[in-house]
Amino acid sequence: MRRLFKNFRQLTTDESFMHFIETIEVIVAKILSLCMLIVILAAIGDLIVFISKELLLFANYGSFYKTLFKVFGLFLNVLIALEILENITGYLKKHVLQVELVIVTSLIAVARKIIILDLDKVSGMDIIGLGIAVLSLSISYFIIRVGNSKTRH
Repeated sequence: MRRLFKNFRQLTTDESFMHFIETIEVIVAKILSLCMLIVILAAIGDLIVFISKELLLFANYGSFYKTLFKVFGLFLNVLIALEILENITGYLKKHVLQVELVIVTSLIAVARKIIILDLDKVSGMDIIGLGIAVLSLSISYFIIRVGNSKTRH
């Protein structure tokens, strides 16, 4: 009985509990990586289908600029998914969330939104909000880069 109680106490120590939590985090990160790979493959497939239907077949001749912006948006979707996958795999390698990568991913997402923005359908407040988001993320990125360069030297 003492041995059972001792084993139970050992399993409930902070160190054992933290090891259990870290194991769960790694499993979740691996599942997310696999799911993100599926999303990336689906996004590439969507991009290929869209390009072949819209650009190569000239299905909507005369609306080339709208089609071009949709293509840019689809390309940026793939890049955003790749950045998210990089965030996940970086976490698996170092067990640390890399803030710089998160900010870069956010910048790409906001840039995508700006690129595909239909100016006829948005208000001035939406544009101001996107501008503030870009400015805030850019300042954050600059601060992180300066901080990282100081710790490296």
